[in-house]
Amino acid sequence: MPKNTRAQSSPHPGITALLGAIALVVVGADQGIKQLVVSTMTEGQVIPVLGDVLQWHFVRNPGAAFSMVANTTWVLTILAIGITTAIVIYIRRIHAWQWAAVFGLVLGGALGNLIDRLFREPSFGEGHVVDFISTPWMMPAIYNIADIAICTGMAALVLLVLLDIGVDGSRPATRKAQTDTDADVSAEASATPTAVPTATEPAADNVAAEEAR
Repeated sequence: MPKNTRAQSSPHPGITALLGAIALVVVGADQGIKQLVVSTMTEGQVIPVLGDVLQWHFVRNPGAAFSMVANTTWVLTILAIGITTAIVIYIRRIHAWQWAAVFGLVLGGALGNLIDRLFREPSFGEGHVVDFISTPWMMPAIYNIADIAICTGMAALVLLVLLDIGVDGSRPATRKAQTDTDADVSAEASATPTAVPTATEPAADNVAAEEAR
């Protein structure tokens, strides 16, 4: 068994703090801007920012990210809760800042939209997500900060997998070196002869002779 198994199964305070900080920033920015949109715009209103490149377009979305899969709010709510729970449980296995950043983005995005689904109209668990970012030149969908965080996090996750960076921060060469080291240690341990203590008992006649003296 590797010597650092226990260490890798325990949460790393710095990594946990980084993941939590990124998630909090995403949730704060997402919910703050959503509240600003709700309080200053009417539903369906469009405000050009950079012509057709960037617009604020206030809509309420009952579906998933980028206004997809409409009318499945309860399913998406349960899915978001599941993703959030899985990330919280998985935190103890993360020992690389890259993975902490990835899961922080995904967690923050999931929580941002989950808050909408739990507490916004029309009812608890079926709330519609506030979307407000429109980029007609790129896609017809309207989205929000949480959607951006989730998609960015998933794209970074794919990149880390392609680069073969483990959740502990190791690379293939590092993992191979560690495996070779463990194998050498095991081989040396098995090759070391074990001394077996032997005991000799004096013969019965020698004992009798000693007693006679």
